[in-house]
Amino acid sequence: MLTASITESITDALTSFIGDHGVYAVFLLMFVDAVLPAASELVMLYAGALAAGAFVGQDVVVLGREVPTGWRSFAVMVAAGTIGYTLGSLAGWAIGDYGGRPLVERHGKWFHLSPERFARAERWFDRWGGEAVFLGRITPIVRSFVSIPAGVFQHPLGRYTLLTFIGSTIWCLAFAGIGWAVGENWESFHHAFRYVEYTVAGVIVFGLGYLVLRWRSSRLNRRASDSSL
Repeated sequence: MLTASITESITDALTSFIGDHGVYAVFLLMFVDAVLPAASELVMLYAGALAAGAFVGQDVVVLGREVPTGWRSFAVMVAAGTIGYTLGSLAGWAIGDYGGRPLVERHGKWFHLSPERFARAERWFDRWGGEAVFLGRITPIVRSFVSIPAGVFQHPLGRYTLLTFIGSTIWCLAFAGIGWAVGENWESFHHAFRYVEYTVAGVIVFGLGYLVLRWRSSRLNRRASDSSL
């Protein structure tokens, strides 16, 4: 009961913040979520419902101008989430690159990055290599603990930014799209199907992982074949 009450309070706080500040709240929350878990699923779900005009008196406003309900407001919300998350990811990468392992070892708790989580992140990068960033961005929970380790491991910034942007776009489109579809029933959907996103993400990661392993296997076989000639 206590856990449910806390979860409900957090949900109410987040949705009230988005309802009051709209696009700017989505941008800020997604920026934070790139480094610290900030319920990005809930943020984009509510953003999609808001863009669909599901809440009376809550409109999508940018620079003092109201964006008409429809595809324009949906696009604005997705853009706010994607750009906010990408910029937050760059900030996280810079923190990791600047501070390195000593920062994580001494102050990792500030970023909810315990030694155990950092070790898991390191195994994640060791396992998936260059694809670790993209896979991390579409995997719940993991996605908030990729940015700083990517900087610590000095993952190439250009590739990191591109993969983060692509993964974040997919994430924001998916959850804002669900919010758009369910409209004012978004909260019932969120409570009833809160584990659906984990299942879907797991299937995506498994499928992509399978393709990556096949690609690497075929490349190694080609190299072996070429070297034998």
